[in-house]
Amino acid sequence: MKKIIIIGAGIGGMAAAIRLAKKGLKVEVFESNKHVGGKMSIIEGNGYTFDGGPSLFTEPHLIDELISLSDKKPRDHFNFLKLKESCRYFYKDGTKIIGYSNYDLFSDEVFNKTGVKREKVIDHLKKSKFIYDTTKSIFLEKSLHKISTYLSLNTLLSFLKLPFLNIFKTMDEVNSKRFGNTKIAQLFNRYATYNGSDPFKAPAILNVIPHLEFNKGAYFPFGGMRSIPKLLHELCLSLGVKFHLNSSVEEIILKKKSAIGVRCCNDIFHADIILANTDVFFVYNKLLNKHPNYKNILSQERSTSALIFYWGIKKQFPDLDLHNILFSENYKDEFNDLTNKNIVPKDPTVYINITSKYNKTDAPSSSENWFVMINVPSSHNLDWQEVIVESRNKIINKINDYLKTDIQELIEFEDILDPIKIENQTGSYKGSLYGTASNKKTSAFFRHPNFSSKIKNLYFCGGSVHPGGGIPLALNSAKIVSDLIK
Repeated sequence: MKKIIIIGAGIGGMAAAIRLAKKGLKVEVFESNKHVGGKMSIIEGNGYTFDGGPSLFTEPHLIDELISLSDKKPRDHFNFLKLKESCRYFYKDGTKIIGYSNYDLFSDEVFNKTGVKREKVIDHLKKSKFIYDTTKSIFLEKSLHKISTYLSLNTLLSFLKLPFLNIFKTMDEVNSKRFGNTKIAQLFNRYATYNGSDPFKAPAILNVIPHLEFNKGAYFPFGGMRSIPKLLHELCLSLGVKFHLNSSVEEIILKKKSAIGVRCCNDIFHADIILANTDVFFVYNKLLNKHPNYKNILSQERSTSALIFYWGIKKQFPDLDLHNILFSENYKDEFNDLTNKNIVPKDPTVYINITSKYNKTDAPSSSENWFVMINVPSSHNLDWQEVIVESRNKIINKINDYLKTDIQELIEFEDILDPIKIENQTGSYKGSLYGTASNKKTSAFFRHPNFSSKIKNLYFCGGSVHPGGGIPLALNSAKIVSDLIK
């Protein structure tokens, strides 16, 4: 039986472990933290519970598929609620737009609040679906770095449609022209942040992302996002996967340009195949002793990072739902600060996630658990202690202004996650959440492949490689790499 070692127990690594164990490989997973899940951690304190990382759940069929692969019935092990609202959007002038998952309701909401015609919204979401249907088989489900991918009729048809996907325009160029309204353009430009990019630079093909929320639907998993890594861990164990927690891999062992094992805790563990489910920069710079390829990776623009405050709030806010956005007044200025000046925006957009709206045990009675996040640069050059203090004040002032409250008096628990902690806890270089940014027209083609062309038997999965960051793409990367490993 062939043996594979997986470095990192993020959801991509565990999903790959399930698929590879099912194929008959002996699988061992090494994880530097004492818990599985990577960025999908848990934070608890003073009666409050928070999902530490990703907060949006789409494409539940990808989880169902892994459960079925493990010879179990999905609904016996994993359940979720389809949300009526994907998000609530708040603007400086007091406008509030509810992002209904039903696009008829949403187009009515947009028209009633801004005057933008219903047809424009519906056409935009239909175009989003068209981009998804055109690109999913080549960009999301297969390796872009294998000749066989391009030798199919579906691929040929996808390439013939590329001129209609707005590759040569930015998201903002398309959205501003299409809607002629700054509020709705800002709402749809926001989706660039789902992979840490800038809508004023990123190609408009990223307008594919709203399709997942508005057309396919956003969901809330019972038990919160933390239930996903817990489930995948249980599925792995049921298939005989062995885990080494608190076990930081120090080196990938090579012999004649082939990966043959790892060094961990001053011991050598041999394997036929090595699969890295950690930031690809970290792999080349640390685990391969500064392999020459890492310099090319270092030169690529990193995605944005995040500054997150986990606040226990001793009050309930009916105006807020599970997902909430308090927009900046000038989105272009915000992203100019983020991606050109590499500073924390003077007026940041604030995202608030409140899981206690749907999972009451996440907060004490008459209270709420607020996951409060702003986008920040992935950087080693900022004084993060100073940034935290300044940003906290900006965020509190914005919340007070938009929601007409005094939030400072209501905070009875606080924890903080910044880019330095993200890098230390997950190996994500500079704290970037999604590896490389997608701010170039060809960025999809230049993400690192799911295998090494220089080192035999070395493979990659997770958000820093093809097809990209976020839960659905990390799960797709696991599927792609398991198909590559014979």
